[in-house]
Amino acid sequence: MSTKRIYLDHNATTPLHPEVKKEMCKAMDVFGNPSSLHSFGREARKMIESAREKVASFIGAETDEITFVASGSEANNTVLSIITCPSAHCLCGQTAHKNIVTSTIEHPCIMETSACLAQKGLEVNYVGVDKYGKIDMKALENKINEQTGIVSVMMANNEIGTLQDIGSISRLAHKKGAMFHTDAVQAVGKVSINVKKLDVDFLTISGHKLYGPKGIGALYIRKGTPFCPLIRGGHQEQGRRAGTENTIGIAGLAKAIEMRAREMSKEEKRLLKFKEMLKNGIVDKIPDIQFNGHPIESLASTLNVSFDGAEGESILLYLDLEGIAVSTGSACASGSLDPSHVLLACGLSAEKAHGSIRISTGRETKEEDIERVIDILPRVIKKIRKMSSAYREK
Repeated sequence: MSTKRIYLDHNATTPLHPEVKKEMCKAMDVFGNPSSLHSFGREARKMIESAREKVASFIGAETDEITFVASGSEANNTVLSIITCPSAHCLCGQTAHKNIVTSTIEHPCIMETSACLAQKGLEVNYVGVDKYGKIDMKALENKINEQTGIVSVMMANNEIGTLQDIGSISRLAHKKGAMFHTDAVQAVGKVSINVKKLDVDFLTISGHKLYGPKGIGALYIRKGTPFCPLIRGGHQEQGRRAGTENTIGIAGLAKAIEMRAREMSKEEKRLLKFKEMLKNGIVDKIPDIQFNGHPIESLASTLNVSFDGAEGESILLYLDLEGIAVSTGSACASGSLDPSHVLLACGLSAEKAHGSIRISTGRETKEEDIERVIDILPRVIKKIRKMSSAYREK
């Protein structure tokens, strides 16, 4: 067994950037409640507002359009919950709507929240994708109607890395009179984003996907957009999200954003080179494979591949024994034995979907790590296929 460990599951979570660690350690001394008027509280408030400016600047937003939350999942739940307004006790200014529109390849927090809303009587219209995971724009246009309150489509898919044309999708939603939200958790810090150019009403960010801490995220809310808090009970975050702010987490997120601004562009080129190395190495050494996701319009850091005659879980475990960490899909669905809903939506059979792994690289990935995967993976697949009666019969 190799003693060297190689982490290739950055879409699940990322290690803290060294500079983020330093910033969070400094922030630990700032313990005052940001809502307090004394000097201890003002010190914490100053740190939070400085962080808000950094996050806003990174995505081309105004500072008062950024709300800090505990996670990307909370942000996504918050946005979808707006559709249940208005109520007799809410003054959010929202108009009654009867449906939402989303895609068939969204993150589980969108899919499960949509299903919950459907059980409460709301209509949910799902839009399919092509074999690469790209939204069917004609179908999307047909699904949005005058009763649609929110259209929610993720910017970059967490399993296959496919990037959507968010600008075109948001403009279509607005043309039809609907608000638009994008879950940009996998995209922020990997591709350049400007919320004004994209014309989005809501955008979701998660700290631990961009070398920041877990337990912190941000929600962009375009100025003037109707909004209803998911968590009530305080005036924090302009009344949008009750609860004493996570000062340490917010400081960590801001530093992570700052480091992404410095490192992102150069890193993308390096990771794209690694992705091509992986693809070429797999093609050269392993037969009966299929790459999933768009070949060009996708994240440089994400490669999803299916292997005939090999279960994804088996591949993961054998690679783990060699010190290589990969994934079979979304970390939020890792406890499920069901095949990936994303791959099924792209037209893969359940068998092919079960035989897939996701390799997601990051800032600490080295060329020698990729070379080791190319060396180890063919032996792992060969070993598993030898035990597969179905593959031997081919």
